[in-house]
Formats: sequence, structure tokens, C-alpha cells
Amino acid sequence: MPDYTDSKYRWYILSLGIATHMFAAAIPFMCMPVLFEEISLDLGLNLVQIGVVWGMIGLPGVFCGFASGMITDKYGAARTLGVACLAAGLIGAARGLSDNFATLTAMMFLFGIFYIPLGSATHKAAGQWFSAKQLGLANGLLAAGMGAGNMIGASISATVLSPLFGGWRNLVFVYGGIALVIGILWLTAKRVPTSEKNLLSPDNIPFRQSLSHVIRLKPVWMLSIFMLCIGGYFAGLTGYIPLYLLSIDWSTTGASMALTLFTGMSILGAVPLTLISDKLGRRKTLLYVAIISVIIALVLLVIFGGSAAWVSMVLAGLVQEAFFALSITVLIETDGVGAAYAGTALGLTGTLAGIGSFIVPPIGNRLALIDPRLTFLLWIVLAVAALLSVYFIKETGWRRNDLKIRKDLSKI
Repeated sequence: MPDYTDSKYRWYILSLGIATHMFAAAIPFMCMPVLFEEISLDLGLNLVQIGVVWGMIGLPGVFCGFASGMITDKYGAARTLGVACLAAGLIGAARGLSDNFATLTAMMFLFGIFYIPLGSATHKAAGQWFSAKQLGLANGLLAAGMGAGNMIGASISATVLSPLFGGWRNLVFVYGGIALVIGILWLTAKRVPTSEKNLLSPDNIPFRQSLSHVIRLKPVWMLSIFMLCIGGYFAGLTGYIPLYLLSIDWSTTGASMALTLFTGMSILGAVPLTLISDKLGRRKTLLYVAIISVIIALVLLVIFGGSAAWVSMVLAGLVQEAFFALSITVLIETDGVGAAYAGTALGLTGTLAGIGSFIVPPIGNRLALIDPRLTFLLWIVLAVAALLSVYFIKETGWRRNDLKIRKDLSKI
């Protein structure tokens, strides 16, 4: 049984959050691109239909992201995550019962509804349990957990686990069972630190109050635009790269390993980049570096195609999870948000990210029918738009206070 002393118990909560990212969210999510070849042969899906199925996981974010965030602020991260893990486990397993395009699409849509809090409520929990001095690290570790799950899902789902368990259907049943166990652990976890029990905590803020407060915050909207671009680019890249490499005569193993390299590098980059941002006291600088790295990676794919895949996966993968960790840290640190309104704010950014995740994959796959490299150009446009949105986001790192003091002194 975990130690219920707040100073130690927070690490149990963080470990549970990492496990949620890995086994309830990332692995059941990232297994799909590498399983699409097997699934398409089983169900008779074409390239555009695969793009729709993959993009469907982002569609619920358009309608449910805001509601998910407000529910998290109202009922707390622990309870929300418990219910979400149980539901995602059952629905994720039910994907294995699909027998055509329509049923698989429906299951992916339902899975996407509960995927939303799996990726956001964990960060709200981190905001409750960790101080500002360790929040960047906590979010970085959560992001690394998501990256690790993505790597595992991409690397061994098609090549090792699917044959081991007798096909993709049985494999998603197994993944669903693991999520159920994590859900039970969340439902039995301590909900908030002892110090918050007598305060207006994120567990009892009325829906109307959280909604009216968050939608008036301009920085939250700019971060939402940023997440729309990054969410669309990420969904498009991870869903299309294996198919693109297979279309230019790469082996299934090679295509899976390219995506594995991308996710593996995201693990390596998540914690160091967030730690650097903590040390520098700057978040925007690291976000600029990350976006420029992605743009370079995509330009290489446009120019050199598959021959640049390994280098591009390194450059893009190294910063991928850092995108989410840094942007979420900025969001929580934004004046007027904090841990109290983190769920609703994350819900808004998740809504825009869901729009991007839904519309980009089918558009990108449609462009690929004209010229495979046009898809990469679409992602470059999104990356440039993300770069511009960061420009209008205020710095939230600790150095902002130093800069403010200097400006005030210069006026004297």
C-alpha cells in the first residue's frame, strides 16, 4: 500500500499518471498505425478510409474536450481518470469486435471520448500535487511516459505482439484489460493533497464558473491554436509515415522501426528539454527550438523523401513530447489558470487539438494520392502556424518576473 504522506504520495500519483499515459492511452493509440496493414486486409479498407478511422480518435475532442475539462475540475482528476480508464479499456477492447469500416470508425470515436481525459487530467493531478519548482519535471515525466507508450505500441504491436496473441483483435483485448486495472487503481487513490482539503480545490468548482473564467483568457486561446496545429501535425505524421514508407517498398519491420525511432526519441527529449526550461526560466525559447527542429525534419522529407526518414524521425521525435509537456506547463502557469482551472483550460486546448487531429489525417492522405510529398508540405504549413502562435503567448517561466522588474525599474 502506498505511503499516504503527501511528500511521498505525490510520486505514487505521478507513477500512476505515467502508467495511464503508457498503458491506457499511448499503447492502445499508437498500435493502430502499425496494425493498419493487417486491419485493412481483414476489413477491406482503402487508404482514405484508414485516414478517416485514424482521424476519428480526434473528433470527440471537438465536442467533448471542453466538457471533459470541466468535469475534471468539478469531480477531480483521480475520479475522472478512474472512470475514463475503465471506459477506455472496455471500448478499446471492443475495437477487436469490429467487422467493417463503420463499426471500427464508431469504436475509434468512442475510444477518443475517453482518451481526452487520459492525456489531460493526469497533468491536472500533477498541478495539484507538485509545486512550481517541480511542475516542469512532473509534466516532462508524464510526457516521457506517453512517449514510451507510443514507442512500445509502434515497435512491437505489429511485429511481436499481434502474432503472439493471434492477431490484432486479441491484442486490443489485452490492451483493454490493462487499462481496466489502472482505472481501479485511480478510483482507490487519494484525490487531493491534505493541504487542499479545506480550500476551494479543483474538485468543487462549478461548471459555469470554470467555463466563464477560462474562455476570457487570451493566452489560453493562443495555446489552443498552437495545439490545433501540433495535434493535427502529430496525428497526420504518426498515421501516415508507416504507410508512406511501405508504399516506397520499405518492409513492415522497417516502417515500424521508423515510427519507433520517432517515439523513442520523444522519450529522450521530454525530460531534458523541460528541465532545461526550468533552469533557464523560459518556456517560449524551448518551444521555438522544438518547432524549428520539426520544420527542418519535414523539409528534409520533402526534398529527399524516404532516404531522409531516419534523420527526420530523430529531429521531429526528439521534441515531440516536449511540445506537450512545455505547452501544458505554460498553460498551468498562465495567470488566471493554475491547478484550479487546469482541467477546463486543458479542455479548451484539447478541443482545438481534436479538430486538428480529426481533419488533418484524411486531408493529408487525400493529398498523398496526388503526390506523397504534398502531405509533408501540409505539415510544414501547420508547423509554421504553430511558430507564429507561440510568438503571441506570454512567457510564464520564472525569468518573466526578472524581466518585469527590469521594465519597472527602467520607468523610474
